[in-house]
Amino acid sequence: MWEVAYPEAKIMIIDDQEGALSMLKRLLKKAGYNRLLMINDPINVCDLYKDFEPDIILLDIIMPYIDGYEVMRKLKEIKPSDMYLPILVITGDISSETKLKALWMGAKDFLTKPFDTTEVLLRIRNLLETRFLQIQLKNQNIQLEQKVRIRTKELEEANLEILERLARAAEYRDDATGEHTWRVAQISALLAEALELPEDQVELILHAARLHDIGKIAIPDNILLKPGRLTPEEFQIIKSHSNIGSELLSRGKSKFLQIAERIAMSHHERWDGTGYPHGLKGDSIPIEGRIVSVADVFDALTQDRPYKKAWTVEEAMKEIESQKGRQFDPKVVEAFKEILPKFLKSTNQK
Repeated sequence: MWEVAYPEAKIMIIDDQEGALSMLKRLLKKAGYNRLLMINDPINVCDLYKDFEPDIILLDIIMPYIDGYEVMRKLKEIKPSDMYLPILVITGDISSETKLKALWMGAKDFLTKPFDTTEVLLRIRNLLETRFLQIQLKNQNIQLEQKVRIRTKELEEANLEILERLARAAEYRDDATGEHTWRVAQISALLAEALELPEDQVELILHAARLHDIGKIAIPDNILLKPGRLTPEEFQIIKSHSNIGSELLSRGKSKFLQIAERIAMSHHERWDGTGYPHGLKGDSIPIEGRIVSVADVFDALTQDRPYKKAWTVEEAMKEIESQKGRQFDPKVVEAFKEILPKFLKSTNQK
């Protein structure tokens, strides 16, 4: 007794001869296949294919108006390239040319009429087996890719957390709250968004900006925390934190570390070329560095430091405005004026 292997399979049968359609329908139903679509005019085959989504197609070649070759051509245009859709050609044309052309056009198997019923069922079963194995493999690959993405995200988040905690450790040395890097990161992200940088770049800047002063971890406390004016020699040591931070973050393979390295190196460069460590000027300064420069100075001015009292927001804004085109990129300053109210509201500052 015949036992159908894939009773859930959807079978599309295309033949202009009603007798052939009826015979195949009876044969397949008797074998246990019940999800059948019979088509005697393939003019709307693409729409029917999309609606029915068959697992296999039984196709005649010799038909009026649209022959089997044209059907295969039309289906090839709409079928995903990575989908295995078996087409079993069943035709009365027994010529080798017809067989070769059908296989070349995409048919997976070929039978001639009149056919042996057992052979038809065996060919269908074999083709369906390949079809469902391909679907199973594709689903497994999708699940594996999802697991890889989840695991990759977990690793990225873990690495990011480690780096951010390292940034906080460095910042605690001259910021008792450890919130300077967080505020600089928030302002920098708002600036990047206002400057219409790509969304993924805004996200990277949000995290990478927290590492802008990571190089301070190597600056001695007696210089970093000195309450009075620094000597020229001490100031040179302070300035070295840009190179140190850049070196700590250098040769990173992730975009996050690459942006963090550029920020660490360039956030003390000046628009007029008088900054450090390389004296970069204008647009030669990475955009991330130009953004963090404004954010860093604003937060430094409005917070207490060992060597000064906090300025008011108005005083800090006036200073930043006065440095437009000198210390700061004018476009970044204009963007800063735009986002400042939003930042102050988010932090309950006035």
